[in-house]
Amino acid sequence: MTTSPSASLSEVGVSIWLDDLSKDRLTSGSLRSLIDNHNVVGVTSNPTIFAGAVAGSDSYTEDLVRMAHAGATAEEAVFEVMIADIQGACDVLHPVFESTSGQDGRVSLEVSPLLAHDTAGTIAQAQELWARVDRPNLMIKIPATKAGLPAITEVIGHGISVNVTLIFSLERYAEVIDAYFSGIEKALNNGIDISVIRSVASFFVSRVDSAVDARLEADGGEAASALRSLAAVANARLAYELFHVQHSNDRAKSLLAKGMRHQRPLWASTGVKDPALPPAYYVTELAVFNVVNTMPEKTLLALESEGIVEGDRVTGHFEAARETLGALEGLGISLSQVTDDLEADGVAKFVQSWRELLDTVASAMGSAQ
Repeated sequence: MTTSPSASLSEVGVSIWLDDLSKDRLTSGSLRSLIDNHNVVGVTSNPTIFAGAVAGSDSYTEDLVRMAHAGATAEEAVFEVMIADIQGACDVLHPVFESTSGQDGRVSLEVSPLLAHDTAGTIAQAQELWARVDRPNLMIKIPATKAGLPAITEVIGHGISVNVTLIFSLERYAEVIDAYFSGIEKALNNGIDISVIRSVASFFVSRVDSAVDARLEADGGEAASALRSLAAVANARLAYELFHVQHSNDRAKSLLAKGMRHQRPLWASTGVKDPALPPAYYVTELAVFNVVNTMPEKTLLALESEGIVEGDRVTGHFEAARETLGALEGLGISLSQVTDDLEADGVAKFVQSWRELLDTVASAMGSAQ
């Protein structure tokens, strides 16, 4: 029997998580089908995904009408419907959670984007959401902003599993790993069993190419043209190298010996933005052991239909990645400036999606009264 591309990817050591969630996906059996037939072992969500889910379906109407009559605010209603979807996905994935000893079967719920620069607010809401969802396979998503870093440490220190999101640069990624280790140390001091705490570090991919390629196109030269669609993969490959380096130092070895789990890299934003690229480009080119790739269903099905998994495409490519980033610098393209801009833009886009979600829900609730 021929092995499917998704099965081959799993055999390399990549955990496939679906970057989508909605009530319809749960009630239709779509999520269950992707788990059974396409090797999906986790789910991620974000404000943009939920905004699209609520705006694009009438399946939430009954719940919103009920909450409107109960006097709930739009934000209260948003969290209630999100939590219900997250709980449903957690329950569907619980067998995977059990069979992988907690490594997979995970579902991520993000704190409000309005808290991206509010450390105390992020900590409080992360704890509240963890308690309200009340599922062991939940992950709370916290953005890797400067204010998010101490929140990550504090939340992990309380025994809460965290998906650190919106990571673009190697420099910020190193800070994220440090925040994770500090959180594990805090959890140890709090007498918590650290072996049950899981964390992933969501390193965004395709958006880097979109930003860099725009600069390369403006350059217009032959050298610039040769570097198109190479920056994101190079950046992610060096992130994987950093993951190994940081998890091999003395501090990490001591924590691992006490039960700490690796904070796996998660490749996010893996749907291609450039139609000239193969649709599964950021999946097959970043195949490597002990990572997560969260992808939209469209990308997953493209992988199945036309993707070719050639094994590990990361280890052994570190020097070439450094050469790529060095060539970009030689053309005057500062990747650090690009990634700083992308972080700010990523927060802004999630805030916009959050406000659109609140407006959609408020409108639906208003028409019900």
